[in-house]
Amino acid sequence: MELFGWDLLSIDFWSLLLTIVFIDLLLAGDNAIVIGLAARNLPKHLQRRAVVWGTAGAVIIRIVATMLVVSLLKIPFLLAIGGVLLIWIAYKLLVQEDAHGDIKAGSTLWAAIRTIVIADAAMGLDNVIAVAGAAHGDYFLVVLGLLISIPIVVWGSTLFIKIIGKYPWIIYLGSGVLAFTAAKMITHEGEFKGFFDSNPEFTWIFLAIMVVLVIVAGVWTNAIRARKIQRNKQKPVLSTKHK
Repeated sequence: MELFGWDLLSIDFWSLLLTIVFIDLLLAGDNAIVIGLAARNLPKHLQRRAVVWGTAGAVIIRIVATMLVVSLLKIPFLLAIGGVLLIWIAYKLLVQEDAHGDIKAGSTLWAAIRTIVIADAAMGLDNVIAVAGAAHGDYFLVVLGLLISIPIVVWGSTLFIKIIGKYPWIIYLGSGVLAFTAAKMITHEGEFKGFFDSNPEFTWIFLAIMVVLVIVAGVWTNAIRARKIQRNKQKPVLSTKHK
């Protein structure tokens, strides 16, 4: 059974599709929070409409942006540059901090929809680059992956965020997937592809090193941050007496 050149029963198709959906869900936590913050001041009967229409607008922009990036990645060296940027995104995923105080809640339905669309477009660069790299230039996989994952983000985002909070290792798994995708982007760069294809052992070593480096760097950064927080808590508070 084939569709758009893909054998729908093949392992390659399902592995790529699941990777794209997983990346979408993994990087959609912030977007889910934005949706909730933007619609929180609306009456109950308008909140669902704001979420649905705001998300629909965000999805359209996301699909167009991802397709544009897929096209751009065919330009020499841009695939490698995208891979390097995605390695940074994979690292930031492990050390990210919550920062949503600047997301203003809309007082009207249109204001909430506009906030959701604009904020999603501004925050969605990591998702666009990751999905474009994982799709290997296939528009069908990009659209199908987004269509599958977006409803989960809208209606199941809270559950997914709770699961990540309960099982932190999912973040490390996701970061590893992103790092692997980034390294694959670099190895598939047209200018380097001949070298990597003729040295398969080195290719797998390179992929493994990138994944390990990103995870170790994230763990190390988090450990340093935790020690700093602990030291700040243990510092005595100096009180001054005013006469």
